Amino acid sequence: MRIKRYYVLAALILLMIIALMARLVQIQLLETESYSKHHINLLKDSVAQRTQEIVIDDGRGQFLDRFGMPLTYSEKNVLILFPFLKNTQWNEDTVANILNIPVNNLQMAIQNAKEPFVFGGKDPYILDEKQMKSINRLKIPGVFAVKKRSPDNNNPAKQLIGIVGEQAETFLKRYPDKKGMQNEKIGITGLQKQFDEFLLPEGESKLVFHVDALGAPLFGVDVKYTGSGNPYYPVNVQTTIDKNIQEKMEKLVDQYHINKGGVVLLDIESNEILASVSRPAMDPNHPFAGGAAVNMMTTEQIPGSVFKTVTAAATIEKLDVQKNELFHCSENMYGKPDKRKLGDLNFEEAFSQSCNRAFGDLAKRLKDNNPNLLEEYANKLGLIGQISWHGDVYHLEDFQQLQVDKGKIFASFESEKDNNLVAQTGIGQQEVRVTPLGVANMMATIARGGQKEMIRVASALKYKDGTTLVPFAEKNLSGENISRVTAIKLQKMLRHVVTSDAGTGKWFQNLPYDVAGKSGTAETGIFKGKEQLHNKWFAGYFPFQQPKYALVVVNLGVPENAGGVNPLFADIVKYLYEEDHK
Repeated sequence: MRIKRYYVLAALILLMIIALMARLVQIQLLETESYSKHHINLLKDSVAQRTQEIVIDDGRGQFLDRFGMPLTYSEKNVLILFPFLKNTQWNEDTVANILNIPVNNLQMAIQNAKEPFVFGGKDPYILDEKQMKSINRLKIPGVFAVKKRSPDNNNPAKQLIGIVGEQAETFLKRYPDKKGMQNEKIGITGLQKQFDEFLLPEGESKLVFHVDALGAPLFGVDVKYTGSGNPYYPVNVQTTIDKNIQEKMEKLVDQYHINKGGVVLLDIESNEILASVSRPAMDPNHPFAGGAAVNMMTTEQIPGSVFKTVTAAATIEKLDVQKNELFHCSENMYGKPDKRKLGDLNFEEAFSQSCNRAFGDLAKRLKDNNPNLLEEYANKLGLIGQISWHGDVYHLEDFQQLQVDKGKIFASFESEKDNNLVAQTGIGQQEVRVTPLGVANMMATIARGGQKEMIRVASALKYKDGTTLVPFAEKNLSGENISRVTAIKLQKMLRHVVTSDAGTGKWFQNLPYDVAGKSGTAETGIFKGKEQLHNKWFAGYFPFQQPKYALVVVNLGVPENAGGVNPLFADIVKYLYEEDHK
């Protein structure tokens, strides 16, 4: 019996030894770069235990504005000091003289240091080029004047550019062939996600000092620089954003208390995004709180009367509406008295005064002609569908610069045949959902005479030295366009919205640029108490005679009498006029 117990005990000990050996094989041979469910890089972490280091550049590609100005990072000339200086004799008086500061400022900073640091901390002492050269000429071990690149947490266009973070599992799913890099930051939303594969770092640039277990120098006081050494990488994305316009528009949006919604501005000639502001504002420390990471400019919304532009385009080309035909605009779409007593109006006046009865009736007549006409013309105007720049880039098939909701006009075939639902659709209610970016694209399409184009938010991928890796050329959207005659008629109607004293855009009559556009107030079906909330829009382009900008302003989920949209639109027009005439 006793011998049997010995055998059992020996077997258990043997199993434990085998288990320990298996774990050692796992740690040292099999999973050295991705250990456990947390995907720990054991090789990298073991080196980190024996070094003191400070990162100068994380190596990830960045975003530039249309003129090459940084959008997502700041680069500062700073002084880096290593903690071993407290135990050595070094030329601190000379460095203090170069910085024009008391020497004890340096001494105190080093005395309290446990790792390499930027002198000045969160408010670093900024060096000029002369100071940098003078300090580096001294060649003092542990004292370096460098250009340090840091992420800018207060960058403009936060929702458009997007968020980066460490997500090891997502990284390995996205890049199964890059095992060992899973703890690098990846793009989670926005352009950071879309361009992520181009922006991945080849390695950090950093200053490294080797220490023993007690923190003493391992190889003397020799600090080494490590980096990719590749003069072409990382790759940067040159966006079409104008940083000055972007920052000004963000201030104006906040000035008019747009808490949910925003602004998008297109350059009509190139169909590029010049600025995009989304609210709620994003807190860099809690980016997903309150849905702030969502880009409202690329998300489907209820458009209301802005959609009447589509109904008008289809009417011009498919229905024979005479100039003397009148619509009973003192009635609602169901033939009952309307709260707006507009009287009998012709087609053009019904558009400028935003008569629901007229466009509900026209939508039903279009349905009798062809149930698909409203969706067909939304496509022709570049309002719905895949409207952002897309195409093959290297091995990436149908690469998309920007994820934009495609939008919809009808949710089902049954809706296309029901007169009441079609009438509601014709005025931008019911199941109609479009993006503010799509609305801006529609305005740009009309302003160009009917030619619809892909929207670009990036003009090129740039090597580190500024040369071009991939240019993103202007491209037309596929599919049919409205005729040039139709575009000209729509241009006149959009202008009449502003010039008519009864028009819903009369607010903009006295602006320095002549504006053409369409207003919209959409019912959301969401109530705050007994009051229904609305989406308030104004979408247009300017200057009317030589179109340059397409602009959409939207305030989402607000009371019907809420302001902000019209004065915000007007102030942006004034600002752009001033900038253009400097």
